[in-house]
Amino acid sequence: MNTQQQYESYLKKTHLLGRIVSVVTLILLVGAPFAIGALLGSAPDLGKTLTGFLAVGLVWTVSSVVEFLVYTPMLGAGGSYLAFITGNLINMKIPCAVNAKELVDAKSGTPENEVIATLSIATSSLVTILVLAIGVALMIPLQPVLQDPRLKPAFDMVVPALFGAMAYKYYRKAPILALIPLCVMTLVFTLAPSLTGSTSFMIIPSGALAIALAYWFHIRDGRKAGGAEKGEKQP
Repeated sequence: MNTQQQYESYLKKTHLLGRIVSVVTLILLVGAPFAIGALLGSAPDLGKTLTGFLAVGLVWTVSSVVEFLVYTPMLGAGGSYLAFITGNLINMKIPCAVNAKELVDAKSGTPENEVIATLSIATSSLVTILVLAIGVALMIPLQPVLQDPRLKPAFDMVVPALFGAMAYKYYRKAPILALIPLCVMTLVFTLAPSLTGSTSFMIIPSGALAIALAYWFHIRDGRKAGGAEKGEKQP
């Protein structure tokens, strides 16, 4: 069996195991409220549950589809299953995978990227579990420190600081392409502050704008290159 056949066999086994675990996880997540309700003799009201889901579910459904389409090529098969099952993609899994990918210069869609993404997300998941376990164990002793009002501004800026550091290395590669969507989204959120609670949904228009700009720059540069070649060919 050559390397390509081994890789294809690995992908088949990954998809099989990933689908089984995803279905089991979905059943456990959805079934937990019903199991707890049955044990306590207080089942949830299905009508109110459906109403509550429709209030937010439609927005998050679109966002989930977009995240799947955007992140899956980046994470590969194994990394995608691990990331979507364990959750916390934007804050933890994606930054970890992107950083690992940049360190080894792995390209999306390659076996190298598949291995690196899977290992990085698995490591991130294990570290997250370890940190959470330590945090739960130390929650009571550290409660006075964590609830200190002087530290609240720092905790509020953890996520912006994380993504700001990540964004810089992409911004410097294409400053104009990054600046235009950033300015447009800043203006949108300034004029409509209520949209700050729907940042995942706003990925759709901002991503579409970035893709459209990248395509336009590509067409423009192609025309310039074609014009330059024509000029050089002329005697």
